[in-house]
Amino acid sequence: MAFLLRRLAFYLVAIFVAISFNFLLPRLMPGDPVDAIFANAGGRMPLETLEAYKAMLGFTDGPLWEQYLQYLKSVVTLDLGPTIMLFPVPVADVLGNTLPWTVFLAGTASIVSIGVGCFIGLYASYHRGGFVDRFVPFFWQFVASMPQAVTALFMFFVFALTLKWFPLGFGVNPDIEPDGSLTYYKSVAHHAVLPMVTLILSMLATWIFTMRNAMVNVLGEDYITMAKAKGLSDRRIMTHYAARNAILPVVTAVSMALGFAVAGQVFIETVYNYPGVGQLIIKSVSTRDYPLMQACFLLIVVCVLLANFVADLLYVVLDPRLRT
Repeated sequence: MAFLLRRLAFYLVAIFVAISFNFLLPRLMPGDPVDAIFANAGGRMPLETLEAYKAMLGFTDGPLWEQYLQYLKSVVTLDLGPTIMLFPVPVADVLGNTLPWTVFLAGTASIVSIGVGCFIGLYASYHRGGFVDRFVPFFWQFVASMPQAVTALFMFFVFALTLKWFPLGFGVNPDIEPDGSLTYYKSVAHHAVLPMVTLILSMLATWIFTMRNAMVNVLGEDYITMAKAKGLSDRRIMTHYAARNAILPVVTAVSMALGFAVAGQVFIETVYNYPGVGQLIIKSVSTRDYPLMQACFLLIVVCVLLANFVADLLYVVLDPRLRT
């Protein structure tokens, strides 16, 4: 319990620091959305109109500490204000519309890549020198060495533009009503195939090597030798003895991957025009949409810290030493 309380205190401090940086960084950028509006008007906008825009969008000329306290209040109350590029739509509504797409895409791809990659790494490590150990990890390492944007563009050109097997963009066919019917979900799955496969291809090698290296270290321990001397089956040794201890470093890697999954596919969502948080970050930065930009970055930080806290909980369950 003391371990968990210490970790919880650490994460609370980390969230506070992240919120502070999230407030400061956009304000260190030159200009703001109101200045951009004034520039697009060619300097012909009356000052009264300019001040009205500032008041409407929540930009005040008060001291920085007053703005900071106002921002803290908005975070605590989840009143993140309106977006700039989609004014007057609230930021919470925009995130609510895009976050499910990213969770579906990144979550499904992560689960598939983690499960398949850990199984391949587990099998390859226990059968060192075999075909799987010599060929499969290096093949996937070659695939994963290509940048995500390159892989996405290649898949997009071959399967969407040339063969026309998959749509060119969007998360679902715009002509289909989101009524929860089978046709709607089939369209969602059809649009998600290319970005999901691209994500799986880019992540699979990481899990193969992570699990393989962790298993190789564990297989040299004395208790594995003792288990073999007792005549236990290879399957039991691999799953009940080796994998259970090798999974600890994998848990940390999984938590980090799931935490960054919210924003880890910026290039993929941009290439496939997928309506997720990654594409939303690009649009908010390009338009200097401070409220939306801050909300996206804060969401990423919260997801990463929450995933790490869940990993700490799993460590307590998997490692008896932490319970004592």
